[in-house]
Amino acid sequence: MRQIILDTETTGLNPRTGDRIIEIGCVELLNRRLTGNNLHFYVNPERDSDPGALAVHGLTTEFLSDKPKFAEVVDEILDFIRDADIIIHNAPFDIGFLDAELALVGKPRFLEHCGEVIDTLVQAKQMFPGKRNSLDALCDRFGISNAHRTLHGALLDSELLAEVYLAMTRGQESLVIDMSSATETAGAVATPRVKFDTLALPVIAASADELSAHEALLDGLDKAVKGTSVWRTQPMPAEEITATAQNT
Repeated sequence: MRQIILDTETTGLNPRTGDRIIEIGCVELLNRRLTGNNLHFYVNPERDSDPGALAVHGLTTEFLSDKPKFAEVVDEILDFIRDADIIIHNAPFDIGFLDAELALVGKPRFLEHCGEVIDTLVQAKQMFPGKRNSLDALCDRFGISNAHRTLHGALLDSELLAEVYLAMTRGQESLVIDMSSATETAGAVATPRVKFDTLALPVIAASADELSAHEALLDGLDKAVKGTSVWRTQPMPAEEITATAQNT
């Protein structure tokens, strides 16, 4: 499974009013592992950045003046992302700019070159409703150091987002394993499986101190409810549950 984490920096907020891409960074994941095979370009937008955008990314017109134009790097970008799933934070923003740039050079829309697009901002809002879900906020939430992020940068932000995405979706690794086991073909080499009934699993009993603390806690619960708490009652045997259900 090949995935590309992608980010852009731009001259402003709206490609429809002439804003352009000035930087693009792509980080490759292969089977949920960083490969180090990254793609990064600064791009000459042939215009100045808006003051607000310049304050965010710090890429001046002078710095970008000798960089390649988008038309000069577009084929390399499309080859790199071709058929891969793309992971973007706030995908409509970046894809809107990429579509505008592709239109200027007569290329099909971005989604026609890649696989699925995964928006980590949408995922984060589902996981943490009502909370801040910027890249910086997610780095803080998952304990990912972003101390070196003084300005926005497409490659740096893609690297940080890769770590955030892996942290957000860590539980999916077991799902991938289950799916790969279920799709074994008849001619495939059988994967060794563990017979759990042959394992001698250790049973760790509570210590005397732990039992005493447990009893004290139950005594407190009994006192609070002025009777016997539910934790002291024995579960009804299955036969009694069945008989009770039949008589009702």
